[in-house]
Amino acid sequence: MIIAIDGPAGSGKTTTAKEVARRLGFLHLDSGALYRAFALAACRKGWADAEGAVDAQWIAGLACVDVGVEVVDGGVTALLEGSRVDDDIRTREVTACASKVSAFSQIRDRVNAVLRRLAAEYPGGVVCEGRDMGTVVFPEAELKVYMVAEPGERARRRLLQRGEAVTAERLTAESARLVARDTYDSQREASPLRKADSAMIVDTTRLSFEEQVTQIVQAAQRLDRA
Repeated sequence: MIIAIDGPAGSGKTTTAKEVARRLGFLHLDSGALYRAFALAACRKGWADAEGAVDAQWIAGLACVDVGVEVVDGGVTALLEGSRVDDDIRTREVTACASKVSAFSQIRDRVNAVLRRLAAEYPGGVVCEGRDMGTVVFPEAELKVYMVAEPGERARRRLLQRGEAVTAERLTAESARLVARDTYDSQREASPLRKADSAMIVDTTRLSFEEQVTQIVQAAQRLDRA
């Protein structure tokens, strides 16, 4: 079984997908880690500007960078030039750049090829999360989920994730960044963010972590019994 989970930044995709995969005994595929690895390469090579944008002239070279994955503890960790980059890809600089490089079809093709190969080779089911898992990467997925949450709640989660104090000023600024990211992702030419027609919507704004995980696990189990 393939479970495809999509949704905007801060909706809870990654943590939820990891736990869903663990409970079902599936492999968790984090597409964002791969895009971040390409973004890290762009930052290290000086191909990204202060806002994280990468000029199109560098994309062909970036698409040839050695980015891969290693299966570890039921999930995948990104590799750049053969080395793990778990911590390096989580900086604000890399996060900003990842949203920009993911708009280029050459980079998306590289990432999608890795994800599809893993799904085909893994003996059990997989839980894949990102922004176009159910619409482009795995349109044949048996279960498609679209996770959403109000911008203010997503901003609060992002601040806590980074270990920052949750103040009104920071919430406003982070909410604005997330809304801008939503707009950018939904309007980009390559694989825009959108809900797959058959996807179940999970609004996590007021759901506990346990509740959102349970909803998806139960949906998968119902399909498995059908």
